[in-house]
Amino acid sequence: MHITQGPQFNGKASKRLHAMAKPIGAACNIDCTYCYYLSKQDLLEYKKGCSPRMDDETLETYIRQYIEGQNTPEIIFSWQGGEPTMLGLEYFQKIVALQAKYRPAGIVISNDLQTNGTLLNDEWCEFLSEHQFLVGLSIDGPELLHNTYRTNKAGRGTFRQVMNAVELLHKHNVKFATLTCVNNLTSQNPLEVYRFLRDVVKSPQMQFIPIVEQKTFRTTAPQTWAASDQLKQGDKRLIPGHKDSVVEPWCVSDQAWGNFLIAVFDEWIQKDIGKVFVQYFEASVETWTGRPNPLCTLNELCGKGLAMEPNGDVYSCDHYVYPEYKIGNIHHQKLDEMAYSPAQQNFGFAKSRTLTSQCQSCDYKFACHGECPKNRFIRTKAGEPGLNYLCAGWHKFFAHADKALAYILRATGHPVAHGKFSDEALRQHQVEMSAKKTTVTASFSSKF
Repeated sequence: MHITQGPQFNGKASKRLHAMAKPIGAACNIDCTYCYYLSKQDLLEYKKGCSPRMDDETLETYIRQYIEGQNTPEIIFSWQGGEPTMLGLEYFQKIVALQAKYRPAGIVISNDLQTNGTLLNDEWCEFLSEHQFLVGLSIDGPELLHNTYRTNKAGRGTFRQVMNAVELLHKHNVKFATLTCVNNLTSQNPLEVYRFLRDVVKSPQMQFIPIVEQKTFRTTAPQTWAASDQLKQGDKRLIPGHKDSVVEPWCVSDQAWGNFLIAVFDEWIQKDIGKVFVQYFEASVETWTGRPNPLCTLNELCGKGLAMEPNGDVYSCDHYVYPEYKIGNIHHQKLDEMAYSPAQQNFGFAKSRTLTSQCQSCDYKFACHGECPKNRFIRTKAGEPGLNYLCAGWHKFFAHADKALAYILRATGHPVAHGKFSDEALRQHQVEMSAKKTTVTASFSSKF
């Protein structure tokens, strides 16, 4: 990657990076059954020196380096956890002050905050609204579905506290998006989940996240699996809940993921297109025009979203916070140098370089690119390792949505670059039909 060849800003090469800062690490006030991050407290040895709270020196170093490492009109900070609001409002007031201290003239500083919402109150929401934070609110659907896995430390559901947060966000006009985990239960109730988010929560933006974790995920890093442990696509041991399953019982199956997307897509396209923003669907519309998918999981390359722990340790990705993927520490290296380091570039390019033959020949490679590498722990039906666990579900959805996505684009005057109903496919079909018509006419004429 040569950033000097990219677009220009302020007379210099435009330079952008993104990191998910975890100022409280994996510490959280609730205990979601399927959380992939709670286990990091043991894996990263918090008790042996990795503080669960980013100290003032590290925080200021991070903010300064994050701003200095970019040359772009807008710089976006992302704050996650664990549960970042446990740090208190004063901590985030400090963050905003430090951003103002280091902000170059003419540059816009934006923030997004991922939260379970249970600690939000009027004071918090006034602050979030004033400073135009985009809040990602975790909510899995109606009360029964939400409370099954999203419980507090005492095992009680958190639904009512989250709905109180929804009311507060609307009351104070805080920009927010809902993040809904699609697991073994919510995947079986797609319309109930979608209609609840649309009609009750009145979610401005919906993000659906497939929950996929092997039973070894707490200790085994992605891409370090033994090839012999990878099962072939279609093996019953890949079904969550099977007595010999290799994935956690609360995961979504590949077929259930595809069915969930299809059910929600059909409702969205019939009733809500242009009114309800569903991240995967909007991204797919963009991809079908020929532009790169804006989501890292479906883009050709990854590695553009670093993760940073409270002590300044930086990892290749939020889902790769394992010792094998640590790329440095901001107290010893500059953040932008780590982001553009050979190691991180290799990590990002490996996504496309390691695609299976099945992926390479897939009609919907352009839409998926093998999805997130962390989920590539199964074999193709031909036995090649490195296939994505969700492959069958993604393919089922893309094949179902293909024609509708092409219709949307043509109806709005946009090109259709991909899919079985692309402009090129349509032209080819017309050529073939014209050729057949000419042949039939010539054959008919020759008889007289």
